[in-house]
Amino acid sequence: MNLLSSNDLTRDAIKEIFGIAERLSSGKERVELKEHTTMALFFEEPSTRTRVSLEAAITQLGGMPIYIDAHSSQRIRGEALADTAKVLSLYCDFIAVRMNSHEGLLEIAANSKVPVINALTSLEHPTQALADVYTIIAHKGEPRNLRIAFIGDIAQNTANSLMLTAAKLGAKISLVGPDACKPNSIYFNKAREYSKVDLSSSIEEGLEDADIVYTDTFVSMGDEDEAAARRKLFAPYQLNADSLAYAKKDALVMHPLPAHRGEEITADVIDGKRSIVWEQAANKLLLEKAVLIYLSGKR
Repeated sequence: MNLLSSNDLTRDAIKEIFGIAERLSSGKERVELKEHTTMALFFEEPSTRTRVSLEAAITQLGGMPIYIDAHSSQRIRGEALADTAKVLSLYCDFIAVRMNSHEGLLEIAANSKVPVINALTSLEHPTQALADVYTIIAHKGEPRNLRIAFIGDIAQNTANSLMLTAAKLGAKISLVGPDACKPNSIYFNKAREYSKVDLSSSIEEGLEDADIVYTDTFVSMGDEDEAAARRKLFAPYQLNADSLAYAKKDALVMHPLPAHRGEEITADVIDGKRSIVWEQAANKLLLEKAVLIYLSGKR
């Protein structure tokens, strides 16, 4: 089994992974993977939290990470992704992949004999979404009673994975962004099969009754050439004290990091009392351990 998309996990599977995470967190269960388990981290894109949390996760479970910078591997000389995947799966027990091309991730998975984990593509970031929703439940309880507002660039990978994962558990989703930015129709329509998903260009309307207000960078990896235009487009959708005031008084703030203070979010909000950003980041390690245990079949 792989984790390539948030759509790979059923509602029950998400709950099972959360159960593993809960037992690990409480210390009620100590799980180690088989001796000498290895995980290749094949990364074409830069990373801080995802790389380090995955490396720490496999290490804390008794295994060993092997980081491969794709740009200094034989890929730079034209080796086919399929060949790279076949060889890595001969050496390692897991392959975590971070690359812009989602199609490239699928090609690696199709040629791997071991589980492949999406550590971010241009379309999705499923391990981030698991950590996010787990964090939301820890603070706010049953998802079907919650409204999660995503403000800013509602067409990017984090938004895709978050709305699909949260909607599968019954949370109501509000996507808030400019008219010129539409959500990915595949993820939008799929999420609507599970729960209510609204789309609004009005901050006041979109954040009304929100329990969670979530934002992410306005300039994602691969969008650097359009940075100035994107900042201008999304500037009115900055998460600041004024926009946060439209949400519930006890609404909490989330951001997957890295954050650009003064762009998509202000310092007083991300560093304020209503921010759970650092717990959200910490839970990446916990949920990645849970994913590795789930994929290993040791649950």
